[in-house]
Amino acid sequence: MPRTSQALKNAFSAIFLCFGAVLSAHPIPDVPVRGSFLSGGDAEITIEVDPRCFEADPDKAPYFTPRSLALASPAKQEELRRLAAEFASRNVEYRLEPIGRVSPEFTFAFTAPDGLAVRPNDEAVVLTGTWRTKVTAGVSGWQVRSKAEKGLSVVVSNTVDFIPHPRVAVLFPGEDGFVLDLAGVASREPAKPRPAVGKVEDGLSTFGSFFRQGFVHVVPKGLDHILFVLGIFLLTAAWRPLLYQVTAFTLAHTVTLGLATFGLVSVPASVVEPVIAASIVFVALENVFHPVYSLRRLATVFVFGLIHGLGFAGALGDIASATGSLGVALVGFNFGVEAGQLAVIAVAWALTFRLTDEWVRRWFVVVPASVLIALTGLYWAFERILS
Repeated sequence: MPRTSQALKNAFSAIFLCFGAVLSAHPIPDVPVRGSFLSGGDAEITIEVDPRCFEADPDKAPYFTPRSLALASPAKQEELRRLAAEFASRNVEYRLEPIGRVSPEFTFAFTAPDGLAVRPNDEAVVLTGTWRTKVTAGVSGWQVRSKAEKGLSVVVSNTVDFIPHPRVAVLFPGEDGFVLDLAGVASREPAKPRPAVGKVEDGLSTFGSFFRQGFVHVVPKGLDHILFVLGIFLLTAAWRPLLYQVTAFTLAHTVTLGLATFGLVSVPASVVEPVIAASIVFVALENVFHPVYSLRRLATVFVFGLIHGLGFAGALGDIASATGSLGVALVGFNFGVEAGQLAVIAVAWALTFRLTDEWVRRWFVVVPASVLIALTGLYWAFERILS
């Protein structure tokens, strides 16, 4: 009886782990800040603000689409520009050394997330602020500080004479970015574009920033990915099937994350997100109605892993595409995702490893948790299709 009592406590703890968080619809948008500096002193700073950032809960807010823009009155559009200007001022601090803090005068326009003109088939519309200024003699550095609210992160990248700087910073609230060396930029003759060459410390810094970003995208922000991994974990207590499934899932999402990040594959988020939700339902229901590990289950996990990789690519977006460190950023992000998944499995194992009675494990953990996971995935699927 004591062993059964302890098993029940562990069972309900595991279920609480699955559903102790609030449901979410879309990943919280990051805030890219890009600096472009030219010899002679010309400079352009841009910031990209997703209108979802203006909502009380960006996670649950629907995308602002070309249709939303078309339906917005001139007064509404002007209001959104004003909110973007306030957001850029309130959430990000900008410094020129040794001058100190500066206040960019951004001009905001509605664009696609890549800064291009809005196209009818674009899934999302953002507000891109542009500030053109002059770096005067004596300015030695440029730095950005994140003051972002609501769990947002600020992603800082720079170019000098069209050369992407190899260091990219993903800043959480309260963090300072690195100081970009601008000494002598104002007095130099314009240079010809050449490949970026980074120092080892620049690569390590970029890797670390994106490793952390990948981890956070799973824990705690990626509730859909967490539930899918828990669905894999719940199939059987045997470690080999778990190892094979996790490996298949990892290989699959690594492939599509890489292909999508390099622009070789592109699938709309309106397709990817509902399918991710459906994958959660499918795997969870298999745990209930067909709780047997097989090659078919392994193939199922691999196929759904390909879809989840596209979801991870949506989170990575074009953060590093304008830098010379896309490969480093991609590897760091992917390793962070893997660390997040392993953390989820480690916690789930710690809560259930004492359940040696297979009957207790199945009927007090696997079945109720899988049913709740399936219901959550079904809710997400409908929500994402409708939004």
